[in-house]
Amino acid sequence: MVAADLRRPRRLVLYSHGAPSSVDVLRQSGDAERWPAAMPLEASQCVDLRASLSMEARVCGCCGALRPRYKRLVDNIFPEDPEDGLVKANMEKLTFYALSAPEKLDRIGAYLSERLSRDVARHRYGYVCIAMEALDQLLMACHCQSINLFVESFLKMVRKLLEADKPNLQILGTNSFVKFANIEEDTPSYHRSYDFFVSRFSEMCHSTYEDPDIRTKIRMAGIRGLQGVVRKTVNDELQANIWDPQHMDKIVPSLLFNLQQGEGTESRSPSPLQTAEKERERESPAELTERCFRELLGRAAYGNIKNAITPVLTHLDNHSLWEGKTFAVRCFKIIMYSIQSQHSHLVIQQLLGHLDANSKNSAMVRAGIVEVLLEAAAIAASGSVGPTVLEVFNTLLRHLRLSVDYELTGSYESCSNVGARIIKEHEERKLQEAVIRTIGSFANTLPTYQRSEVMLFIMGKIPVPGMHPVPLSTKSGLQGSRMIQVMLLKSLLQVTTGFQTTNMLTALPTSFLDPLLAFTLLEDAEIRLLVLEILLSLIDRHDNWPKFSSISIFSDISVLKLRVDKCSRQDNLFMKKHSQQLYRHIFLACKEDSSTQPHFEALYALLALISVELANEEVVVDLIRLALALQDLALANEETLPAYNRCAVLALSAAYLNLISQLTTVPAFCQHVQEVIEMRQKEVPFFLPEDVFVENPRIPKILEKPEGDVLFLQSKITGVLGGSGYNTDRLATPYIPQLTDEDRLSKRKSVGETISLQVEVESRNSPEKEERTPAEEITFETLKNAIVDSVGMEEQERERRRQVVEKFQKAPFEEIAAHCGARATLLQSKLNQIFEITIRPPPSPSGTIGPGYGQTQSRSVPVYEMKFPDLCVY
Repeated sequence: MVAADLRRPRRLVLYSHGAPSSVDVLRQSGDAERWPAAMPLEASQCVDLRASLSMEARVCGCCGALRPRYKRLVDNIFPEDPEDGLVKANMEKLTFYALSAPEKLDRIGAYLSERLSRDVARHRYGYVCIAMEALDQLLMACHCQSINLFVESFLKMVRKLLEADKPNLQILGTNSFVKFANIEEDTPSYHRSYDFFVSRFSEMCHSTYEDPDIRTKIRMAGIRGLQGVVRKTVNDELQANIWDPQHMDKIVPSLLFNLQQGEGTESRSPSPLQTAEKERERESPAELTERCFRELLGRAAYGNIKNAITPVLTHLDNHSLWEGKTFAVRCFKIIMYSIQSQHSHLVIQQLLGHLDANSKNSAMVRAGIVEVLLEAAAIAASGSVGPTVLEVFNTLLRHLRLSVDYELTGSYESCSNVGARIIKEHEERKLQEAVIRTIGSFANTLPTYQRSEVMLFIMGKIPVPGMHPVPLSTKSGLQGSRMIQVMLLKSLLQVTTGFQTTNMLTALPTSFLDPLLAFTLLEDAEIRLLVLEILLSLIDRHDNWPKFSSISIFSDISVLKLRVDKCSRQDNLFMKKHSQQLYRHIFLACKEDSSTQPHFEALYALLALISVELANEEVVVDLIRLALALQDLALANEETLPAYNRCAVLALSAAYLNLISQLTTVPAFCQHVQEVIEMRQKEVPFFLPEDVFVENPRIPKILEKPEGDVLFLQSKITGVLGGSGYNTDRLATPYIPQLTDEDRLSKRKSVGETISLQVEVESRNSPEKEERTPAEEITFETLKNAIVDSVGMEEQERERRRQVVEKFQKAPFEEIAAHCGARATLLQSKLNQIFEITIRPPPSPSGTIGPGYGQTQSRSVPVYEMKFPDLCVY
């Protein structure tokens, strides 16, 4: 009997008892090439075939119409010639049947899987493609409760294709999996596992196929497969956590490997952009990898950031990619732009921890990590460094100190194979510069109040002369202490750059300003210049500093276009509290014979910024007095300043008086300044900045003391300003800076000298010396002698200080110990006297004193005989 709906008859010979001698199976449609018209089967195969047939089929084996309907519908979608493709009309019937009878969907999937496995084994790849296309259409159309069983069959077929050694089958299976990954299932799955797919897709990302075109296709298929796995599992709480290290350790390195292959291409945008299908077809593996990597990081929650970043750090370590810095920076740019902004501080913390873990690695590796930190901090949103801001800066400063020690000692601490690891100084210098830039980059992301805390924190780390010197390092010694001072001041300068505040009292508190100004008196010229630049950064709030970068005589300062605001109440309070301290340090800084052109330019800019930012009437008068005092300083024969420094101070004074005269807008004052400048241009041009602050200054070897019209006269300036309402008494009083203990302690060359000078000051201020020194009557003659003999006294003071320092540096230890012991005994005796006075009870109203002290009066005075003041009697 022949069924009407079968195209070709099938003749099946069966035996009801025993194994058949032969079974003839006629070919089905499309099997003519690879399946003979009659093929004998083995006995076991016949038993399996007979068991799989239903009772009706065994009775009417020659009737194909009695087979299940879903099988007939599946068979009908396959054409005779696989090149004709899927039979669309029959596919529509199969889809309608699956939607009408969803309970049959799992059987349809199982049967399609069976056919696909057979076709793969027989290398009938045309039918394999048709089967996968049918599966894809069924997946897209059917969303019922029984979809899970169908998906199991589908994943089994995809796995079969991925396990094949044919690239086309692997790509076909990947494409089907990606389509499946984009489907949102209505019902959850409790038992589905994607471990195989993660491993297989990761392996495809590292394909080494000989043909480069096919190799590229396989790698891109692997990348798309990983992207599909992430999409399918990241939001499904019932699935195995894709963020577990066992999965991330496969996914992330696979993506980085392909990203590294296209390192020449730059990142296209800071955020993932959706592109058209045609563009995606033309994109390279590196571009596809970047898009996939961004999507992976964009889906990472707070608790998953660490698991996603750790494989990145490990990959960069294993392949020595920190030293080149280009690829590492690119990776973390992608990371910082892709993750949620509130999670940025987690990435920065991991980078800091990784820097600590590599503290004994080569300088280039540490510099690469720091460079990545620099880029990450620049991308991080404002205030996103996290709650441990000071810990971030503490880590960077600690590595700065370590780098200084490594540079000076030439070895890594407690390193087993030190001899084989040579430390290069230039590499350590590059690391130090990178750390300093990173500190500044971090500071730029902080709000104002946090940046002020960071400034105080860094200042507390610097060995300040005379205040809290840091104990000497056994590894780096005095040179290390000096280098640490320079490095930390450079870091502080980076933090203060761009720092603007409306209240100078909060920007420059006493706890910060006092130790900072102590450095302006050091003999180290580099440190003094750094301190001046830090002050300029803090005082400049309207970007006027660049306009005063060079010292010049301006005939009209309107060309500078200065931004000047009215001095606020907080600024007035700041100057009232700290102005004399600033003036004194400016004056003493001009006396340094090691100052060069950058120092004088910084001092001029500091005077100009104070005039523009913080000046009121009283401050203007003090600044004019200071400028005239600088002129007197350069003319004094007692000072041992070189000729260049004298001319530089005179030029500085002239340029500033020219500026302040135009700011005050007093015509007579401006006229006097212009007259002096014109006379200098004619007679002594080397007293003006145009001849001094040039590459080859024209300065005579011997300077004669100038007189007359080439000098600014304090009496004349006092007269013209007094007529304009300025305080005449203050103007008539010359400015004389007062030396303090801070100045004497700061003037040292070593920390040992600082300690000895501290001992000297303590001994000079001891109570015993105060008792022996009689009160001196201050008269006019005394003041006159003090002014005349000030230079000689200063030379004596320097000699005495030199002797004290030499004593503590060269004397035997026993002698120094005996001296300190004598001082301790003296101190104890004084303490005993104080205790005796304080412990003695007060006298009684009767006038008696306790018998324990051996002092009794001859007669007790009764209370009624005691004389009290009238106000005490009522």
